Amino acid sequence: MKNTMRAIGQDRFGGPEVLKVVEAERPEPGVAEVLVRVHATAVNPTDSWHRATGGLAGEVIRLGWDLSGVVEAVGLGVTTLAPGDEVFGMPRHPLPAGTYAEYVTSPARHLVRKPAALGHVQAAALPLAALTAWQALVDTADVRPGQRVLIHAAAGGVGHLAVQIAKARGAHVIGTARAAKHDLLRALGADEVIDYTRVDFETATAPVDVVLDAVGGEYGPRSLRALRPGGILVALASPAEAHLAERARPLGLRAAFMAVEADSTGMREIAALAGAGLLRSEIDTVLPLERADKAHELSDSRRTTGKIVLTVAD
Repeated sequence: MKNTMRAIGQDRFGGPEVLKVVEAERPEPGVAEVLVRVHATAVNPTDSWHRATGGLAGEVIRLGWDLSGVVEAVGLGVTTLAPGDEVFGMPRHPLPAGTYAEYVTSPARHLVRKPAALGHVQAAALPLAALTAWQALVDTADVRPGQRVLIHAAAGGVGHLAVQIAKARGAHVIGTARAAKHDLLRALGADEVIDYTRVDFETATAPVDVVLDAVGGEYGPRSLRALRPGGILVALASPAEAHLAERARPLGLRAAFMAVEADSTGMREIAALAGAGLLRSEIDTVLPLERADKAHELSDSRRTTGKIVLTVAD
């Protein structure tokens, strides 16, 4: 292997135009790490936030957290993976991972084997968004059969996967989206769909047990009005949403802001659902790595349905 690789870098904060192809040093796996040749990675809203502002740390980082690829080498002490294994996952999050590159290192236990039925593009589209949905609905809200679950932005990157996960858990699923996306949501398993541009979601359906909110702003307080006593709102849009817990408590409700984290247990559950045909990512656009700027333009428009994927290796 050569000692350098192609990657996407930036030297300042700004719009998609700051993203450039750079020649970078190929990393080496450390203790308990693997080196992965990246076949595909995906674009998420957090990537745009870090590109434009540096995120909470305010620092320029190498972007990207989703990956699907092949293990090239293993570091000292790795027993769960071997060279040649096809893997996918979301390494290191919330710390930088840098998956917009030909090679990346990852803690071995942040990755799982890719189901054979999934290609690299489909697999790369899953980890961050699916883990977010899983940790929100399963680990945080403990969705159970028969519960009513309201998912905002249900045709978005997290939302359309949350619809499928909630359905696989036996829930009655209600999704908000523009009318043009209702057929997709029904195909993914939504039992009810609400056009939020025409009706108030809090009165358009019976009270629900769980709300998953990836929109933020006024949606948080409004979503509290859609919950039945004892229900829970899980907010994803901003750390500022943490204040909703105080507003929920006097109403006999719960609310929590959740940040996704690397999680091999959740990834194994996601791999099992995807391998069984119960979870798939809707792919909006596939572009080569060198068009990361265009991918970010599309992502920033907030008009895509499903995920944007960058292909890296053939």
